[in-house]
Amino acid sequence: MIALLLDLSTIVGGLLLGLPLLRMLPRGGERGAGLIARIDPWAWIVGVVALVTGGYYLIVHLVSGPHLFHFEVVGVAVGVILLWDKITGRPPLRSQSATPEGAPLILAIFGLIAVVVGIQGLFTPN
Repeated sequence: MIALLLDLSTIVGGLLLGLPLLRMLPRGGERGAGLIARIDPWAWIVGVVALVTGGYYLIVHLVSGPHLFHFEVVGVAVGVILLWDKITGRPPLRSQSATPEGAPLILAIFGLIAVVVGIQGLFTPN
């Protein structure tokens, strides 16, 4: 159950991070991005779930093995990025602009990678 929460929070968090790039899709991008943008006020909850579940598996696999998996690392990173403004008190790293540049572009690409990792985690046995 915790692994499912990790995978789902990684997918949803990745979609939230990749929102600027999803808006640029030619067909249905703006409509799909609008659906994802409705979740944005609760991004901090997704971040907490990703951080807690990713941290749990990170500790378990570091202590008892077999080895560290990329699912945990991506989950913890998604959680930290989504909670950045809550942790530091600074503005969020994510960009809501139409054309991301610099760090927001890198985070949007990481978000799409997180979606792929989350989907992979759904189909990988524990």
